[in-house]
Order: sequence, then C-alpha cells, then structure tokens
Amino acid sequence: MRVIAVDYGSKRCGIAVSDPLKIIATPLDTIPQNQLKSFLISYCKDNEVEGLVFGMPKRLNNQPNPICKDIEHFISQVQEDLKPRYIDTYDERFTSKIAQASILASGVNKKTRSDKSLIDKVSASILLQDYLSYKQNIK
Repeated sequence: MRVIAVDYGSKRCGIAVSDPLKIIATPLDTIPQNQLKSFLISYCKDNEVEGLVFGMPKRLNNQPNPICKDIEHFISQVQEDLKPRYIDTYDERFTSKIAQASILASGVNKKTRSDKSLIDKVSASILLQDYLSYKQNIK
C-alpha cells in the first residue's frame, strides 16, 4: 500500500507517492488547489493508498505559517471521504528551497527550473521521503 504526500498551496498542490513498500518517494503531479479533493478521492479509489501526509509549513521559530489553517480545514473536509486511510501532517520547512537546489543540480535548463509546478511536486517528493524515513526510524 502506498502513501501520498501533498505540498499544499493556495494555487497549486504538489503530489508525490511512495512505492508499495514505502521506501521511495516519487513526484506524481501538480494539481490546482481547487481540484485537489476530487483528485485525491479518485486516486485513492483507483490505487491502494494507506495514508496521506500533508506538509505543514512552519516558521523558523516553530510557529505555524498562516496557510496551516487552510490545510487543517482542507483535511477536515476530506477525512470523511477518505476513510479508513490515515491522514498525517509533517513539518515541511525548507522543502521548496531543497527542491529548487535539487532541480538546479540536475542540470535542467532555465525554463524548466522556473516551472513552479515542477518545484511543487519535487517538494512533495522531498516531504514524503523525509516522512518515510522518519516512520522507518520510529519502528
């Protein structure tokens, strides 16, 4: 069973998915925020998904970013539709910066590097990989 990570944004949401063994995270897609709920419901219906992880962007002082309230509200809206899957949150500080650096290091051209949807789904992949590693270490 797979795990999905969501890098939630006010306009776009990056999506990443794990392999069935929950070892490797892979960027999946970038979805407009207003289509996220229907995308998740459809994806979970068509695939074996164990749980979802939403990135919670915290500030350097560990205080929540203003968008955290939107994320919590969204989670409360989709919980009923996605039962019995678990929904978790995970600190996503610096994932966008790490994603930008990774994309730059990969050698892609400037036009591709500036594609915000690529940054969103790579950020979701980094979030998911960190989450999977954390879960492995607490077992």
